[in-house]
Amino acid sequence: MPAPALLDGRRAPALVVGGTGWHVVAADIEPDWVAAQVAHEPVEAPLGARFLSALADRVDAEPGVLDALLIAPPAPVRPGVELAEVEPGEHPRVRRAVRYRTGVRVWTTPDSAALLVLGRGICGRWEVSVEVDPSARGRGLGTALAAAAPSLVPGAEPLWAQVAPANTASLRSFLAAGWRPVGAEVLFGSRPEGQSHPMGGSTSGQASTVPDDVTRYACSSSSPDGSQSCTPDSFR
Repeated sequence: MPAPALLDGRRAPALVVGGTGWHVVAADIEPDWVAAQVAHEPVEAPLGARFLSALADRVDAEPGVLDALLIAPPAPVRPGVELAEVEPGEHPRVRRAVRYRTGVRVWTTPDSAALLVLGRGICGRWEVSVEVDPSARGRGLGTALAAAAPSLVPGAEPLWAQVAPANTASLRSFLAAGWRPVGAEVLFGSRPEGQSHPMGGSTSGQASTVPDDVTRYACSSSSPDGSQSCTPDSFR
């Protein structure tokens, strides 16, 4: 499958996502090359260090963190934490979201002790990230943010989160809020000496070019079980 894109046309160099007995490698590379690389262990190899390193060299990109991919429970009738929408600002988590998502919106608690960032990521899926100030941790605030997040998504669309397994505090918060793990993924970004934008765009924000012989796909994540479907020629 060709490399995925954001709604504004920026493209990630590659994405590898997998679950129980399945994997998808989305990159502008030959399927035969992928098959040869994972032939020795097709179930485990796609998210293994050896394949990710080989893929990084193949597409001249840098692999990100191997994240647990979670999908949100239904939105609560009434959020359990008070939140106010604010301008995105320059918080490090917001800056990262702007690099990898479109339509980024930000909410904070009244005391600014916690932050919730919402935006549209790969294939237009809604994604959320949260952060709690160290002085406010240990009070269940992270779980409250994770539980409230689905209520902020327009049209009750599915909401996703990527959490590094080593970030056990964050992972526990999302699981306690009813989020369900559906897979794992690695998103690739540009290498430091390459293009400045991690999604492969230029500094002017223009999308990277796509070879004429590469089919474009758009992915939908609207099914209840968290699966995605992709259709050709529908990127916006």
